[in-house]
Amino acid sequence: MSAANRGVVYKGPGQVAVESIAYPELALGNRKCDHGVILKVVTTNICGSDQHMVRGRTTAPSGLVLGHEITGLVVECGRDVEFIQPGDLVSVPFNIACGRCRNCKEGKTGICLNVNPARPGAAYGYVDMGGWVGGQTEYVMVPYADFNLLKFPDADQAMEKIRDLTLLSDIFPTGFHGCVTAGVGPGSTVYIAGAGPVGLTLLVSAQLLGAACVIVGDMIEERLAQARSFGCETLDLTQEGDMADRIEAILGEREVDAFVDCVGFEAHACGCNHGKEAPATVLNSAMSLTRAGGQIGIPGLYVTEDPGAVDDAAKQGALSMRFGLGWAKSHSFHTGQCPVMQYHRPLMQAILFDKVKIADAVNVQMITLDEAPKGYADFDGGAAKKFVIDPHGSVAA
Repeated sequence: MSAANRGVVYKGPGQVAVESIAYPELALGNRKCDHGVILKVVTTNICGSDQHMVRGRTTAPSGLVLGHEITGLVVECGRDVEFIQPGDLVSVPFNIACGRCRNCKEGKTGICLNVNPARPGAAYGYVDMGGWVGGQTEYVMVPYADFNLLKFPDADQAMEKIRDLTLLSDIFPTGFHGCVTAGVGPGSTVYIAGAGPVGLTLLVSAQLLGAACVIVGDMIEERLAQARSFGCETLDLTQEGDMADRIEAILGEREVDAFVDCVGFEAHACGCNHGKEAPATVLNSAMSLTRAGGQIGIPGLYVTEDPGAVDDAAKQGALSMRFGLGWAKSHSFHTGQCPVMQYHRPLMQAILFDKVKIADAVNVQMITLDEAPKGYADFDGGAAKKFVIDPHGSVAA
């Protein structure tokens, strides 16, 4: 089968374009991919980590087809696919995983050993993650389909909730994972660094896990207002003031039980210096503001190469951290990609049974494929929205 296909292509710093691209084949290089499927993409989301590439802060090559948050309809299956069929509506974990290696068998699908010759772990449409074609497209190929794909039990029901379910491919599991790895549970006090779309899913996840008080800090008022709309406390980080003092004004204590960094390596200083990049500032704040014995989740992206960094050390991913403080306070740190498959089924159930309204929390905005370049620009401008691309007009208005 062959057909036309289009996708969002990275053209260089600050530039993306929608272009004609090859229709996917069930192939891995020169050999057949009999364990794969081809999807007609129903929804595909713009992710904050895509923005790092588009801003020129990675070594992403021009011509890279972007997109790793994919939900789609199966249109073709390889001969070895047994449990997924044409017509199935599925969520695609952004981690590409073989299901056969040691790490996959241990549930560590974010660091599969067989899908990226350069290093453990792979993803669709992302720099240094194996060269896989991204999914901000009309059609995409997914390997190891039986292992990777989450089939929605009722396609009609799923389409009614597609604005929520589209977030299962990355952002909702990533937020939930950030909270789990920070030890959030009933009665916890939690600080979330960053109120972008991932930060907003972290807030919802902390509430879902039973946190007593959830505080988020950001520099964009529109995002903070969105967080307040569903019951979270907020700190405007453009304002002056000691962070511990400000947390004490909310909690009556100067430290939190759990801290989650969803900002990553493009972090900025606070207060009067909020326009100045300071890549280790969130990590250092985490150690200062988390109680002794507390846990710190770090789903925010940190890279091994940052050509736009503020100094030569940061260009190699070497940051100035006060690690001795974290050691002295017996902190636990958890980094790396979220292993989506650990969470996507239970979070699907929470959505289908109306236990969470994640699309409302992150303010999902549907756009067409042709509107993707504007979506990238608006997202980079700080819009309190999660832009979801509908390549075929499949989602009802």
